[in-house]
Amino acid sequence: MSTVSRRQALTPRQLTRTAERLSFVYLERCTVHRDANAITAQDAEGTTHIPSATIGTLLLGPGTRVTHQAMSVLGETGAAVCWVGEQGVRYYASGRALSRSSALMEAQARQWANPRSRLTVARGMYRLRFPDEDPAGLTRHELLGREGRRVKECYRAEAARTGVPWRGRRYVPGDFSSGDAVNQAVTAAAQCMYGIAHAVVTSLGCSPALGFVHSGHELSFVLDIADLYKTEIGIPLAFDVAAQNEDDVGPRTRRALRDRINATSLLSRCVDDIKRLLLPEAADAEDRDVVTLQSDGGHQVASGINHDGPDDYGDELW
Repeated sequence: MSTVSRRQALTPRQLTRTAERLSFVYLERCTVHRDANAITAQDAEGTTHIPSATIGTLLLGPGTRVTHQAMSVLGETGAAVCWVGEQGVRYYASGRALSRSSALMEAQARQWANPRSRLTVARGMYRLRFPDEDPAGLTRHELLGREGRRVKECYRAEAARTGVPWRGRRYVPGDFSSGDAVNQAVTAAAQCMYGIAHAVVTSLGCSPALGFVHSGHELSFVLDIADLYKTEIGIPLAFDVAAQNEDDVGPRTRRALRDRINATSLLSRCVDDIKRLLLPEAADAEDRDVVTLQSDGGHQVASGINHDGPDDYGDELW
């Protein structure tokens, strides 16, 4: 077996597309190691092999240890890594982007830098969340007001549907158990969605910080994307879990959310939504592993060539 340092880096064509990956894999009380291009989870019951290129987000629960070799392959394949506490989920780290192209990142920066296009993207996000409304012409304040009203209506509707009492959203950061069962379920679902959205955002090469609705935080764009599916998936599922019973709400919410995400192909939809929001004219373009140089007039020229022309030393830079 070749050493890790001698293995060639994986190419985009060798990696599983983000849309085709597992939403997340949860591990606890085990040692995570590497075997070729798979990770292994070893505990008292044996060893489980998991192809690393199929993982969207790896959730490391209590009692886990992860080796340097395991982290290196997760980084190569673009899997996000999230350390998880027993009382909920928080996102701490991410792997390398799957995309080798900067097209989406550059489009995101252009859209974000212009106040008009930033508002246009925010309206597009509202339209994705509530397709029965047309947000054209709405100001930012009006968008926020309508969004808040629709979320409150969603809470009331789900409470009526499931029979779970709803007394308002209550969450104390760092104290998962402070809320009632349905608030715990909403928190667990939201934090899982933040991790999944972060995994998709980073795997596409976008900036987690450049948000169009949220602002001023390193995960602003992640919060934007996660919120796209709050009233459709996150809140209804949380009420369903809370309606069953009040025991082990956090773990049951994570398992139910994982099944719902896989059943609805949410990762594929999330990828498509981001591409169409940021770069609609090239939403279906294939990722290219190409490096170019910027020239005048917005033109791109080939890299790896000395553009001063050939000389006695040849025309390659390296």
